[in-house]
Amino acid sequence: MDLEAFPTRFNLCEYFLDRNIEEGRSDKVAVIVGDDRRTYGQVSARVRRLTAWLRAHGLRPEDRVLIVLPDGHEFVEAWFACLRAGGVFAMVNPLLKAADYAKYLRYTKARVLITHVDVLPEIGAAASAERLCERVLVVGANESAAFGAAGAAPDEAWTSYEAALGEFAAPLPDGALYHPLSYVEPTGPDDLAGWLFTSGSTGDPKACVHSQRDFAYSTETYALQVAGYREDDVCLSVPKLFFGYATGTNLMFPFRVGATVVLFPGRSTPEELIAQIERHRPTFLTGVPTLFNNLLKSEQAEGMDLSSLRVCLSAGEALPEQLYLDWKARTGVEILDGIGSAEMFHIYISNAPGDVTPGSLGRLVPGYDAEIVGPDGRAVPEGEPGRLRVRGGSTALCYWAHRSESVETFQADWCTTADIFRRDADGRFWYVGRGDDLLKVSGIWVSPLEIENALLGHPAVDEVCVVGREDADGLVKPHAIIVPSEGVQGDDALAGTLKAHLKDRLAPYKYPRTFDWRSEPLPKNDRGKVARKLLR
Repeated sequence: MDLEAFPTRFNLCEYFLDRNIEEGRSDKVAVIVGDDRRTYGQVSARVRRLTAWLRAHGLRPEDRVLIVLPDGHEFVEAWFACLRAGGVFAMVNPLLKAADYAKYLRYTKARVLITHVDVLPEIGAAASAERLCERVLVVGANESAAFGAAGAAPDEAWTSYEAALGEFAAPLPDGALYHPLSYVEPTGPDDLAGWLFTSGSTGDPKACVHSQRDFAYSTETYALQVAGYREDDVCLSVPKLFFGYATGTNLMFPFRVGATVVLFPGRSTPEELIAQIERHRPTFLTGVPTLFNNLLKSEQAEGMDLSSLRVCLSAGEALPEQLYLDWKARTGVEILDGIGSAEMFHIYISNAPGDVTPGSLGRLVPGYDAEIVGPDGRAVPEGEPGRLRVRGGSTALCYWAHRSESVETFQADWCTTADIFRRDADGRFWYVGRGDDLLKVSGIWVSPLEIENALLGHPAVDEVCVVGREDADGLVKPHAIIVPSEGVQGDDALAGTLKAHLKDRLAPYKYPRTFDWRSEPLPKNDRGKVARKLLR
């Protein structure tokens, strides 16, 4: 593909999915979920039916579709059908709380919500109340009574997922060029395709807006020229598909070459990963440092068979050098550590097969350029730290409805990150730290303010500051420094109480792992704010 001149008509569903049918892979297994294997032909047929339903029920080009699903066949189908119909996908963690979903529905103004019956207790009421959400498709619910039982207020706008596909169950007639099942919205490379969420300093959702070409550009550069996906690969991921890192490595990239994807809906525990690896024998493993570390420390580590692995990918948080060395010694497989972002869609600096320097993030991915700049915006000398600026053909257009942040981050085709790096004489990039206060925990950005606000909602907490603290394995975890309320003792019992308090308010990866107790007020700066940097 000529990355400088995309064709006038370009739709990502055709690029990722339809090409496999055209290239003769209709009968090849595309997606495995447990014992359920579906071929490229089966995936294509169901995507066509869902596309026809979306169009018949009012989805227009560039309308947002909010996907809140666990990993499974339906996620794959919903993602492709949205693109085929010309919609704009937005993907959200299916393990969030009601207040989070209300924010996402308001922010995206999604016309269609596709979710799972298990998520309805948290998202149902918000979906019913959101005036712009006109259609709700629910996976796993066959009767409308299930919607009401889960806290929703269903009407004719609510439909079970399988019932929706049933409306277009008849096969595509031969030669029916204008049949609903044959329709693909004639988008172009610069038409909108998807939103990828990042976090602002308040923890509120903030979307990076991407066009059709952005996702193909990263695929043609990183996936094909660095990671080296092949048709005979079987791909498995620790991060879930709602996370752009995994949407790339465990959906888009495998489909580009006609590989096979393994999905599972549950938590990515070491035990689950080992079971999936032993059962499906993947060649490609997408991970994050925390999981690689947990796998090595698992009680099953000694007996686990990882001989099928050909490539391991890591991103999302810094990969400690010792962890890389331990993994390589145990498995013989390199981990290709890299850095990407929602702003750039995917990885733009990475180690490469046979060219890994432990502790570094490697070199620029072909098709990308970068520079390290000081506070004045000018490039710093080689070896000196500064903020990383990067550009390439996958840069987002903006942060949706965040003008000031967009102006600060995006300058023409450049994206200025908050990450501090240095570059050595060999062109390798070394991560120094984050330029703001966000924490990256298990590969996901976490706002300390969000955790602090949740803790301050408990009467036992007077003051709190959350910072990142490395655990014994060099991985960053939330650490809470707390001044208890008068008469309250700071101890292990209080720590347990506060963790229980957070259970209904935050996703599990956001919980503080450790606590410090202070009897005096936390130090403040000259503006009366807690001196976070001093405490850190």
